[in-house]
Amino acid sequence: MARTAPTLRVLLGAATALGPGKARLLELIGETGSISQAAKALGMSYRRAWLLVDAMNKDFRAPLVETARGGERGGGAQVTALGREAAERYRAMEARATELLAEELAAFGKLLK
Repeated sequence: MARTAPTLRVLLGAATALGPGKARLLELIGETGSISQAAKALGMSYRRAWLLVDAMNKDFRAPLVETARGGERGGGAQVTALGREAAERYRAMEARATELLAEELAAFGKLLK
């Protein structure tokens, strides 16, 4: 049987503050130091990644990602302390939801083809 896990989306008002895609984007920006490289790893356009970063930066009390313009050494991006905390808290909530719902998800999975 395929692994069953809930998909968690954390909402702030009408905006999705953080979901699995944004969390992974934050993690990859942290690993690569680049929005462009993170977007490429996710198979999305730079523009789409930039729009997601911009939305996250607007939804939270302070930016989750800070960017530097290109220059001699090129530009770059780094995840702020708040961004790391948001991603870590998201992953903790995701793990807890999976654990708490494991029995119900297994039973629900048996209803599917």
